[in-house]
Amino acid sequence: MTGLTTSLRLLTSTLAMSLAMVPARAQEPAPAPALALELNGAQPSEKGCRLTFLVNNNLGADLSKAAFEIALFNEAGVVDRLTVLDFKELPAGKTKVTRFDLAGTDCTKVSRVLINSATECAGTGVEPNACMRKLKTGTRTGIAFGV
Repeated sequence: MTGLTTSLRLLTSTLAMSLAMVPARAQEPAPAPALALELNGAQPSEKGCRLTFLVNNNLGADLSKAAFEIALFNEAGVVDRLTVLDFKELPAGKTKVTRFDLAGTDCTKVSRVLINSATECAGTGVEPNACMRKLKTGTRTGIAFGV
């Protein structure tokens, strides 16, 4: 019985020491505030070209108004036109899908979409330049998309 007691004490001590040596799991840092904008699709429409965007407001505050001036480049890399896309209200923490029909635009001839500036970026506690400064872009199309 003494040998069993000694073995159990040794096992308990070893386990306790092992657990003490395991570093505490570090907390994952909170993601940096961002406004994520993804060009999710570009399809021909009756009016011209329909651009579909997926937008996720992780700025930590509701946006009462968000609009961006974009430049559309043709297949030769030349700016074809400038236009403003109004995303309207973007609640904090919400993902939203928005579509814009660009009249007279042929999707097959759009090589790049550039976000030129934020023409509107408004919300309680939101800096006016936050929409551009904290903008993260991505695309699921063959069209280059970014700032």
